[in-house]
Amino acid sequence: MFKIDAAANRIKPLEVKRFTDLGFTERKHLQEWLENYPQALSPGEGDELLIIQKEFDGFDDTRERLDLLAIDKDGNLVIIENKLDDSGRDVVWQALKYASYCANLKKQQVVEIFQRYLNQKAQLEGAEPANAEKVLLEFLQADDLQSVQLNTLKSQRLILVAAHYRKEVTNTVLWLSQFGVICQCFKVTPYQAGAELFLNVEQIIPTPEAADFMIGMMAKEAEEKSASHEQLNSHRLRLAFWEQALDAFSHSSCSLYNNISPNKDHWLSAGSGLSAMVFNLIFSKNEVRVEFYMSRSQAEVNQFAFDRLENQKAHIETKFGAALTWQPLPNRKACRIVFAKPVNGYDKANWPEMIQWLVEHMVQLEQALSGPLEKIRHQLKNTDLSGGQTDQDTELLSDS
Repeated sequence: MFKIDAAANRIKPLEVKRFTDLGFTERKHLQEWLENYPQALSPGEGDELLIIQKEFDGFDDTRERLDLLAIDKDGNLVIIENKLDDSGRDVVWQALKYASYCANLKKQQVVEIFQRYLNQKAQLEGAEPANAEKVLLEFLQADDLQSVQLNTLKSQRLILVAAHYRKEVTNTVLWLSQFGVICQCFKVTPYQAGAELFLNVEQIIPTPEAADFMIGMMAKEAEEKSASHEQLNSHRLRLAFWEQALDAFSHSSCSLYNNISPNKDHWLSAGSGLSAMVFNLIFSKNEVRVEFYMSRSQAEVNQFAFDRLENQKAHIETKFGAALTWQPLPNRKACRIVFAKPVNGYDKANWPEMIQWLVEHMVQLEQALSGPLEKIRHQLKNTDLSGGQTDQDTELLSDS
């Protein structure tokens, strides 16, 4: 750090000093400075802190004291530990202990702790103490205490302050950040220029530039964990549903799924006798459906089968007993014929009715398509879809 001499248009280096060399102590000096000017630990807009207690020892069965206890704009408790010239090896462990103690503090207890602090300050100053609840609400910009979220689960923050940090401390802080523990390290450095003394307060972990990135990464990780949990839950539900559904099919007149095993997918497929053309059962969060799905690698084969089935649409739907949804899926290889029912699929109370519906309508769909599919199977054996046809091919292709 340099001091600017505007008159001489020069800069002069400031001399780095140690707190102990200057006669400063942790409690009488550094702690007092931060207590009365917590903005030094608020590098960004909206990061304001409100000190609500110092030398706090209100923990059950322990005489330990945390240096400063604060609250941020989101109602999170902030544990501030000061270590002067050297962080020591155990500062993270101390801060974590204090955070665990504070995690149990209820909203009213936080207000009472703050009120005692205000009472102590007023007594020293010979003034009337401020009302803790009123000051808190004003700081948090809230109308009433009941609507405020204060010291919620896993919301406690840590701030460490020292002139020098040991590697074991910084490594641990960075490791904790991976688990969503918000811990900031501020480096405080005293400087001297003649009789003048200066203090530089710099956030080194995370750097201000990296803070938003880390917050974004933690949010992304939380989202991914939530999605992963949701996916795992979906897999378990599907497996359980298919186990029950296959058991019901084994006792029905439909033999399509006799050799099919339950899985974690939202569909079960059974062969129709035509390669890559299958009968699907679909189980999703919002619907169940039965379908005939045509997905040969050659799009023209799928279109061939679909067209011939659609030519018999009236006959097929009459035999099925309801109108079907016909999806030629233009510009894509696959085609399908579908019948669906909206349901709350993840409510297990609905499963017996859903399974009965699947069994009933798959039986109907198989019966409605069995004759036309047999004809298509024969036609495909004798048809060159690449362009050439025999006399027999012409006859078969024109036969609807």
